[in-house]
Amino acid sequence: MSLKVVIIGGGSSYTPEIIDGMIKRHHQFPVSEIVLVDIDEGERKQEIVANLAKRMIEDAKASIQIRYTKDRRKALQGADFVTTQIRVGGLKARALDESIPLKHGMIGQETNGAGGVFKAFRTIPVLLEIASDIHEICPNAWLVNFTNPAGIVTEAVMKHSQHQKVIGVCNIPYNMRSGIGEIFNVSADRVMIEFIGLNHFVFGKRVFIDGVDQTDEAMRHLIDDDLNYSPANIVSLPWNKNFLQSLNMLPNPYHQYYFQHEEILAKDLQAYRENGTRAEVVMEVENKLFEKYKNPNLKEKPQELEERGGAYYSESACSLMSSIYNNSMDVQTVNTLNKGSIPDLPSDAVIEVNSVISASGPMPLAIGPLPDTISGSIIQLKKFEQLVIDAAVTGDYRKAYASIIMNPLVTSDEKAQMVLDELLQAHKPYLAQFDKEVVNV
Repeated sequence: MSLKVVIIGGGSSYTPEIIDGMIKRHHQFPVSEIVLVDIDEGERKQEIVANLAKRMIEDAKASIQIRYTKDRRKALQGADFVTTQIRVGGLKARALDESIPLKHGMIGQETNGAGGVFKAFRTIPVLLEIASDIHEICPNAWLVNFTNPAGIVTEAVMKHSQHQKVIGVCNIPYNMRSGIGEIFNVSADRVMIEFIGLNHFVFGKRVFIDGVDQTDEAMRHLIDDDLNYSPANIVSLPWNKNFLQSLNMLPNPYHQYYFQHEEILAKDLQAYRENGTRAEVVMEVENKLFEKYKNPNLKEKPQELEERGGAYYSESACSLMSSIYNNSMDVQTVNTLNKGSIPDLPSDAVIEVNSVISASGPMPLAIGPLPDTISGSIIQLKKFEQLVIDAAVTGDYRKAYASIIMNPLVTSDEKAQMVLDELLQAHKPYLAQFDKEVVNV
């Protein structure tokens, strides 16, 4: 029986991680064909990645055929799983998402604040086109979305596309489990965290090691030992002990943008002045990675890949696909429809939640009402996300402004409009949905 996976954004530097994850799981997830898909701008990188993937597969003696193409519709024929890891506008667009808000004294980050809004504006229309193709060509295929902002993009597809076999994944829950594993000197697979919240705004409500509740001990370590588990793309600062004690839940690294706003902004501005944007740093990392990828003797993913902030996505994505294929009924953390898991949020809202993974997809576990300490923030963030989706789909300027100003990281109505207008102009080639006359309001 053939099993086909299509990777859209095949020229991404992350692709070797996915290939590595599939090779490691080949005995339980017997992929027979992988097709990489990219656009003209990514053609050369895709060829380099494809050649490395072939060497990795040959070295592992895995019976997997790998191909690459720019013809997305042809690639989708017969697909069982489709993964999306795209960046509309590339790293140059990310640099604008970061630099323009920073210029106005705001957080400049690719998935949070004004920059995250514009990444969503550029990405949602493209993901809707991809979902439409999937629904027409391979309607039984699962769409596994890694593209950030993953929660917003996943909800947009589920609300505005006919294709409903859609799941979002993020590496942050895995990073948090790994961090807790290091604290307790155990592997991540022995750690279970009860997650509650949204993508990049999720909290660890309870911690279990081998099924034993170790929440108090985990919090004690986090409070007393100044530990963190930040990925490479986030500046790490120690948490205020009173904050952790009053929260009594694990924060995730992205919470620093919201709860340590002034300190993070100061560090980001300093880093911007000294080294440019994070996007420019990543460009250098990518250049080095692709030079390594070209090496005909390289037959494994290089260690340097971990310098990219999204390292370990393959652990989430490949485990998810394998569990769906095998109807494993195990528990994984994904972005999926709420369906009453958190009664404070709409049933059709996408949340980041522990779910039982079956052949029919994720079944979210009931969490119950949001704790008082975080309910207001999560409800506000969800309302903000829904404004972003509405603006991205309609191209309405006023809805775009509403989504910007309702983001907690945007603190001035005047600056919100300046940043909105500058980013609309800067990204005009990728924002066809916004009326050209309205952009200059």
